[in-house]
Amino acid sequence: MPDSAATLRAAGLRVTKPRQAVLGWLGGHPHATVEAIAAGVRESLGAVSIQAVYDVLAACGDAGLVRRIELSGHPARFERRTGDNHHHVVCRRCGRAEDVDCVRGEAPCLTPHDRHGYAVDEAEIVFWGLCPGCSGVSDHHEELTR
Repeated sequence: MPDSAATLRAAGLRVTKPRQAVLGWLGGHPHATVEAIAAGVRESLGAVSIQAVYDVLAACGDAGLVRRIELSGHPARFERRTGDNHHHVVCRRCGRAEDVDCVRGEAPCLTPHDRHGYAVDEAEIVFWGLCPGCSGVSDHHEELTR
């Protein structure tokens, strides 16, 4: 996993097999829960504890390599796409999540009417609905109706 090793080094983190495995797996499986990440990492490393995965995610999150996503009614999810201004669309039925680029392109996408003195630099937006699989609408049909 040379990409993961180089990424860890560039962030000033020690390169370990658990860190490489978590970043490598998460790169191909965005919006994953800790349990899913641990199961995926176990396929390549063998035994790894949930706590070890949390520790890796915390270190990588602090270094800006991983983003934690908090979706109402769902366990925390993690992704490698960081440092940009994107949001998410989530299926109410199956929980599938996808990235949605910012509509305006720069942070924050929304400007509150009253900031109450805050220097706002980010807005977290989640679009909710049914994915094509749960709604019975194909992606092709959705494109035609836009």
